[in-house]
Amino acid sequence: MAGASVFLFGLVGASAPNPNTLRAPITWFQLPAMSGVASEVATYVAIVLSCVGTLGLLNAHTRGWSPDPRALFRAGAIAVLLVADLTPIGSSDTASYAAYGRIAALGGDPYVTTPAQLGGVYAHLVSDAWRNTPSVYGPVATWWQAAAACVGGDRPWLTVWALMLANAAVFLATGYLLIRTAADPVRAALLWSANPLLIGVLVGGGHLDTVVAILAVSAVHLARRARGWHTDVVVGGLVGLVCGIKISAVLVGVGLVWPLLCGGAWQRAVRVAGAAVLTLTGLYAMYGLHALAPLTAASHMVSKPSLWAFFDQFASALVGPGGAAATVSILWPMLMLGLALLLHRHVPTEAPPLVTVPFALAFAWILTAPWSMPWYAALACALAALFCQLRLTQVLIAATAVLALLHNSGGHGWTA
Repeated sequence: MAGASVFLFGLVGASAPNPNTLRAPITWFQLPAMSGVASEVATYVAIVLSCVGTLGLLNAHTRGWSPDPRALFRAGAIAVLLVADLTPIGSSDTASYAAYGRIAALGGDPYVTTPAQLGGVYAHLVSDAWRNTPSVYGPVATWWQAAAACVGGDRPWLTVWALMLANAAVFLATGYLLIRTAADPVRAALLWSANPLLIGVLVGGGHLDTVVAILAVSAVHLARRARGWHTDVVVGGLVGLVCGIKISAVLVGVGLVWPLLCGGAWQRAVRVAGAAVLTLTGLYAMYGLHALAPLTAASHMVSKPSLWAFFDQFASALVGPGGAAATVSILWPMLMLGLALLLHRHVPTEAPPLVTVPFALAFAWILTAPWSMPWYAALACALAALFCQLRLTQVLIAATAVLALLHNSGGHGWTA
């Protein structure tokens, strides 16, 4: 089932353009365009098979199956190279990355200039929901995108391809790091490197969350080693860098600082937090405070379909759109913290809090945030690979699959 799901993900990507892929295909290898119904069925089946296949592999390992993690890594690498060389599936985020990168490469400010103002072939690929929105990503993400745009030039498909290949390389590097640092290398490989669901969602979609994952895992790994003040500074710097990609990665910083405070390691907590704040401040200082404005606007968005979308519609009828947005912005963080506490009670007591607390926060976030997408699970999956808890892992994989089933339209609608 895992192998069949990867084949279907690849088939959809190779049969672009279709309703589940980017509008412009990567042209080096292209099958005849797939019809809307066929692409949707193939994507749905691929997601279900990848979910069930992953759960089956993890369950088999729990019951005694213990393959060579290096063989799993190699099998995953083959699948990663397959989908990374095809048109992105399930989302049009790579088109937004490419457009923001092109703006930056031309000397513009992606936090002011929108893809629509950029115009041309780049703007054509961006979904309608994001065409008139400045970048909501951090400065590090902008540099990543600009580097790809320098490679692609006026050929957006080449920029997208560069983004896909770079993302695939980071995915494999993350898998290698997890195998080397996890308590159970086989389980780490099954949950990341050879996980067909993540390969389809993260690599097939080309999402920046892969970069978030490797920086977060690196920060957590170094924090556990605790070899002096310089290690804490590096950990804080990594936290600042990962927040410079997506500000939601602040959960990693909170998840590292909180156990230190609870354990009485105040000096370590101050060093980590201080280095993170200084790093992030320095990154945004290169653009100015206006770079945070798009984040403020995006913070009120609610993904559709979702439970929060129904709540927002109901609350808007009672207290108006402004009141509904304020209510959601108050309720979901409270719900996230409560769920994180509940999840943390089910992690193994022998697992280090510097791993389990960031994991609980990341997992609770994707379950409760008003705007949640399947690729956001990258952070929680990477952290889950560092310790053993089958039940939570099963729930995480299932939740990721449900989100993927709800949000696999290739950026052609469904969200607002």
